[in-house]
Amino acid sequence: MISPVARCCCDKFTKQNIAEPSSSSLLSLFPSIHQSINQSIKSIIMNVDEDNVNLVSKEGDSFPVATEVAKMSELVKSMMEEDAEDDVAEIPLPNVKATVLQKVIEFCQHHKEEPMTEIEKPLKSQNMADVVQKWYADYVDVEQVVLFELILAANYMDIKPLLDLTCATVASMIKGKTPEEIRTTFNISNDFSPEEEAQVREENKWCEEA
Repeated sequence: MISPVARCCCDKFTKQNIAEPSSSSLLSLFPSIHQSINQSIKSIIMNVDEDNVNLVSKEGDSFPVATEVAKMSELVKSMMEEDAEDDVAEIPLPNVKATVLQKVIEFCQHHKEEPMTEIEKPLKSQNMADVVQKWYADYVDVEQVVLFELILAANYMDIKPLLDLTCATVASMIKGKTPEEIRTTFNISNDFSPEEEAQVREENKWCEEA
C-alpha cells in the first residue's frame, strides 16, 4: 500500500491519483519472473559443467578440474577431443593414484597462473631453486617414492612441463656424484663384480672425460 505521505506528494506534483496495483496484475508478473530465474540458474549450472571435467583416479576418486587446466595433459586433451560430440563428464586415469593425481592437479593449476621457467640443459646447478622458481623447487622437494610416482604420472598423462621438472630433479640428484654415491642416493645394489665394473668404466671413460 502506498503511504499517505507519498500519495500526497505525488498528487501535489503530478495532479494525478496513483492507483493501487491490483492483485491480479502482480500475480501476472510471477510466472515470467519465475521462468526467468529458472533460466538464469540453468545457464549458470551449464556453464559450470562445461568449464569443468572430472579426473578419476585409480581408486575411483573424482576430482573436478577446470577444462583449461585439465588440457595441460595431452592425454586428457586428446580424450576430450575424441569425444567432442558427446559431453565428457569424466576422464578415467587408471594408472594414477589419488594422492599423486592431487599433486599433478596442483602443479597444473599453478602452472596456469605462473608458467614455469624453461629448464636449461644441461642443468646449471644441483639446487633446483637456481633452475626454476621457488614454488616449483619446493614442489619437487618430496620423498623419492613420490618423485618417481610423479614422473610416471607426468609421462602417462603426457604433461611435458611436469615431466621436465621431475626428471631435472632426478638429474640434479645425480649431478657431480660418483657411481657409489648415486647407488647410495637411490638405494641401488651393485650387481657388478669389481672386474666387471672396471671394464664398464673403461668402456665408458669418454663419458667422464666429456
